[in-house]
Amino acid sequence: MASVEKMPMLQVGYEKLSEELRELKAERPKIVDAIEEARAHGDLSENAEYHAAKERQGQVEATISDLEDKLSRAQIIDPSELSGDKIVFGATVTLLDDDDKPVKYQLVGQAEADAKQGMISYNSPLGRALIGKKADDEVELTVPSGDKYYLVEKIEFI
Repeated sequence: MASVEKMPMLQVGYEKLSEELRELKAERPKIVDAIEEARAHGDLSENAEYHAAKERQGQVEATISDLEDKLSRAQIIDPSELSGDKIVFGATVTLLDDDDKPVKYQLVGQAEADAKQGMISYNSPLGRALIGKKADDEVELTVPSGDKYYLVEKIEFI
C-alpha cells in the first residue's frame, strides 16, 4: 500500500490550487455541452470538434484528480509561526551570490514554486542545498551551467 505523503504548502498556494480546482469543475458542464453539440453533427470518426472536446474532457478530469489529491494531502504551514536559526520550509532567505549581489527566495511547496516571484521549491536543487543551513553558511550548488556559490546572509520567517 502506498504511503500518503503530506505536501507542505503555504496558505496562498493552497488557495491558488483550490481556485484552479473550482474553475476546472465549473468547466465540466461546458465540455459536456460541447461534446453533445459535436455529437449532433453526425459521423464521430471524422468529427474534429468531438475529438477535441473529448480530449479536453480527459485533460480536465486528470487535472481535477491531481489537484484533489494535492489538496487532500496539503499540510498548510504558516511561516510567521516558525522561528529558529536554520533554514526550513517557509523560510525567506537572503543569499549573496558570487558578486555579493543579494538574492531573496522563499522555500515553498512544489505546487506553488515560481522562481520569477522568488518562490523556490524545497525539493529544487537550491532548496535542498539550503535546508538546514544557518546565517553565514556557504552553499555550493552544481547546476548545468556550472558550480554556483552562495553565502546565507539572512533567514526570516515572514
